[in-house]
Amino acid sequence: MKKAVPSSRRTDGGASGPVQPERRTYNQWVNTQTLEDYALRHTASRGRRWSHWTIANTALGAASFLACEAIGGTITLQFGFVNAMTAIVVATVIFLVIGAPIAICAAREGLDVDLLTRGAGFGYLGSTVTSLIYASFTFLLFAVEASIMAFAISLATGVPIWLAYVISALGVVPIALYGMKAITRMQLVTQPIWLVLQFGPLAYVLMSEPAAVAAWAHAPGGLGSGSGNLILFGLALSTILSLLPQIGEQADYLRFLRRPSRGFDLRWWAAVLSGGPGWGVIGGLKLAAGSFLMVFALAHHIGLAQADSPPAMYAVMFGEVTGRPNVALALMLVFVVACQMKINVTNVYAGSIAWSNFFARLTHAHPGRVVWLVFNAVLALLIMEAGILRTMATLLALYANLASGWIGALSADLMVSKPLGLSPRGVEFRRAYLYDVNPVGVGAMALSLITSSSALTGVLGETAQAFAPLLGLTVAFVSAPAIALATRGRFYIARPPQAYPSDLRCTVCDMVYEAADIVSCPFHRGAVCSLCCTLESRCHDQCKDNSDIVQQARDLLRRLLPGGSGRHLDGSVAHFLVIMLGFNAILGVVFYWIMVGEGASDALRRDLEQIFAALEVPAGIVAWLFVLAHNSRRTAERETRQQTAMLRQEVAAHILTDAALQKARDAAEAANAAKTRYLVAVSHEIRSPLNAIYGYAQLLERGGAVAPVEVGGVIRQSAEHLTNLVEGLLDISRVESGVVEVRSDIVPIRALLQHLVTMFRMQAAAKGLSLDLVIHDRLPSHVKTDEKRFRQIVINLLSNAVKYTRQGGATLSVRYRSEVARIEISDTGTGIHPEDLERIFEPFERGRQEETHPQPGIGLGLSITRVLTRILGGDITAESTPGVGSTFRLSLMLPAVHQVGGPASSDRIVGYQGQRRQVVAVDDDPRQRGFLEGLLTPLGFQVHCVSSGAEALERAARLSPDLVLLDIQMPGDNGWIIASRLRALAGPGMRIVMVSANAAEFSAGADGLAVHDGFVTKPVDVDVLLGMIGRVLALQWTYAEAPEPETAPPGASPGLLRQMGELRRAARMGHVRAAEALVAELVAETDGDTAFIAALTEHLEHFDLRSVGRIIDDAES
Repeated sequence: MKKAVPSSRRTDGGASGPVQPERRTYNQWVNTQTLEDYALRHTASRGRRWSHWTIANTALGAASFLACEAIGGTITLQFGFVNAMTAIVVATVIFLVIGAPIAICAAREGLDVDLLTRGAGFGYLGSTVTSLIYASFTFLLFAVEASIMAFAISLATGVPIWLAYVISALGVVPIALYGMKAITRMQLVTQPIWLVLQFGPLAYVLMSEPAAVAAWAHAPGGLGSGSGNLILFGLALSTILSLLPQIGEQADYLRFLRRPSRGFDLRWWAAVLSGGPGWGVIGGLKLAAGSFLMVFALAHHIGLAQADSPPAMYAVMFGEVTGRPNVALALMLVFVVACQMKINVTNVYAGSIAWSNFFARLTHAHPGRVVWLVFNAVLALLIMEAGILRTMATLLALYANLASGWIGALSADLMVSKPLGLSPRGVEFRRAYLYDVNPVGVGAMALSLITSSSALTGVLGETAQAFAPLLGLTVAFVSAPAIALATRGRFYIARPPQAYPSDLRCTVCDMVYEAADIVSCPFHRGAVCSLCCTLESRCHDQCKDNSDIVQQARDLLRRLLPGGSGRHLDGSVAHFLVIMLGFNAILGVVFYWIMVGEGASDALRRDLEQIFAALEVPAGIVAWLFVLAHNSRRTAERETRQQTAMLRQEVAAHILTDAALQKARDAAEAANAAKTRYLVAVSHEIRSPLNAIYGYAQLLERGGAVAPVEVGGVIRQSAEHLTNLVEGLLDISRVESGVVEVRSDIVPIRALLQHLVTMFRMQAAAKGLSLDLVIHDRLPSHVKTDEKRFRQIVINLLSNAVKYTRQGGATLSVRYRSEVARIEISDTGTGIHPEDLERIFEPFERGRQEETHPQPGIGLGLSITRVLTRILGGDITAESTPGVGSTFRLSLMLPAVHQVGGPASSDRIVGYQGQRRQVVAVDDDPRQRGFLEGLLTPLGFQVHCVSSGAEALERAARLSPDLVLLDIQMPGDNGWIIASRLRALAGPGMRIVMVSANAAEFSAGADGLAVHDGFVTKPVDVDVLLGMIGRVLALQWTYAEAPEPETAPPGASPGLLRQMGELRRAARMGHVRAAEALVAELVAETDGDTAFIAALTEHLEHFDLRSVGRIIDDAES
């Protein structure tokens, strides 16, 4: 599931490593989205499960709030019908235009308005201010709406107003607690009540009371004459613009809208536009309704103090419709409760998300959305109980300026900057990829606040003062794209986002999230969710460079200060200046509002100025204390990180050491186990032939009645078995030491393969198996390869095929193309488990099937086979199905040979042509010297045997022999030293052949650099030794004449002669059991020739295989 995580770019000694699991146990219930509703995170696809109509209906239900009627009535009462209605129309258009991009982007990206603000120009910490503005809007509007509901409850039931406040504020908490699951149901149930009671009676009154409509159209207002006035229009518009953040609450619902389908999705667009900016149309109608109902209430003798109160407005309207005060009062209560429950659920729900975003960024903690939901409701209740609502008109005027700067910059980025490419097209909300502050949104909002605040104080004139929020909205909307153009959009993304597949598990909280909610974290060395990233306080943004607010402030001061003086600013100075600027800004705003207030005397102003100046000194001291405490904390954290990093490095080193020790121990234990298996297997393999040799030697010593030929055959076969065993071990040793002799022989490939198959066919027949040879394509008669190695490879594979097959048989097939031979040996044996297909090629390893263990062998065959195959430049692979069989595929380069000399005679050597050659045999073992002398003297060589190197040097100096056969391991100087001295003494004219059991020191020689001309290993193969002597001395051998064939035993019939070839080959190779099986087969298939069979059987019983071969030759002749 996982891409590579970028390494940390910070070099401040920050330690990285996984967090203890208990640090994120909160996620086990915060991740329960029934309560959380994806607060602080992207809305996952599984959470966007409601239909388009359900989400649109829920979002539209939020537009039911009666504050619109109150504002509409208030501005009509103050500024007159013309100015109020003009402001309502203009405000509706602004709500539609400004709200559309916010709603569309929130629905498409699945983000609430806080997360949307992060990535749309404000940055990670820059959006903290807007979160506070938005959270303030929710609880202020909540307080207003709840107070309207409390007034209706108190009016209709007589409940004390303080208790009505409690009911109104806390009654919505259980619904908002369960988020969209409960809110969608509540909005669905209350929607008909609201729409019927909202527009039904109103339409009735408008149609039945034309005089009331005329009076409304001529309402002059308290500050005007009934005609249009630019300043009064501006004041009315500014009051309405305080509702700009309502689009944020709509976005909080629209993020649950399903993603649009490809092409033009009409249902999606209808849901977005109706549930998003569409609230402005509903709001405009309700503003107009409040304007009319206020005039209508005044006409029915309602006092000015209650005329702009929505419960009073609708009580009068329902009374006019029903004519019964009690029914009108009940309808009013039902209508007001329905409307205010719908909006207050939205307010407290949106406020819980806004407070979660605000405090999570400041405190790196998140107790859960539910906590902030209750906090928002209690805060609104306190405001209502404290009576702060009496100053709500002033608060809304100030709030409109803040909201205009935020919403204007946000909408401009989504509507202008992104389509023009001034900012990235997507909206990145994750902390790991954002700058703390993006000057686009923050700068635009700051310019907007400066402009609107200046206008509000009257500095820019009376007209600008009336249009202060609109002026701020315009400045923010224009400034955001301009700043994005100036900065080239480089403050949107701090580092390129890491792409991840969907449904990835967080390294910290161990929950699964979609790719849009996952970030790469070098601190945790893995992928973490956006919430865990937000709440991590110890990483200090290791994943980003120069993105924190202190570094950004430092860079800004270095650019603004003249003469490069800003280069001398460090983090402490920048931090101090930021604290002082913030303190002075807050204190200056408070004192300024006191100074410009009504009734402020000159003496009070002077006193405030002196207090402000006097507070600068303690403020500076406190600021420096904050800076020093911050620096001390950062230093302690840095030292802790460095120590932690050192400890983790030490722990990591120990882990690596432990792993290496564990690996070495496992290797040693495996080596010991392999050695034990090897010793047991070698002991078993050696004891059987040794027992035969030892037993027959004892019989000869006792003068037992055994034929010498039989004894010789048994001893020779046992010795060959031991030799092959030792040769296998030596092959492994040679390969490990890199000393392997590879010859280039001309090999009769067809005849060799036929010979090998025939050799094992008798063994297979003894087990009731078939063994076939299949040659495909055009295989040449002769090829070039190392015959000994090639023969050993094929023998090992055929031996295994026959050994591990109980029924069926085996097939050797050959294909040849482009001088590459592809040889397959397949069988119907026990098969090999898939996990053993590689292990069987290791030394001393065998398959795990129970059938393999009773078979003789030490587990070197396949290991040697693979090694030899690779030495010859080939490859070997294996495929197998347990219980079905195995196939070994061998690929070798075997160049064809088209011109081949006459075949070498296979007869026995009896001498050589030319002058007699002198040979010095050097060996400290008298038996070895006797063997060499007994072998070479009958062939015509003059053999001089010596037992030491010193004697060899003396004899060579005196005789100048043609050949020296030299052992290596001798008392005194070893054979290599003697060979060097002999070469220096006699030069290249004297040939030196090393004859030694030290196979590890094997060297072919005869390369012009070595001191010897050949190497023959012990035990000595006579044919190999004679071949080596013939090569180094360039001899022409003479061979014995073939003996006259003896007369075949009586009774041999032609029917037996057809199978004589296989029987003769078995006898020549010493395969007694195979020969006995063939004789038994002849007895079963043949009716006559009993005398011939009896003769063969008698010789086999005495292991006289030479006589068996001779009888067969006579029979065929």
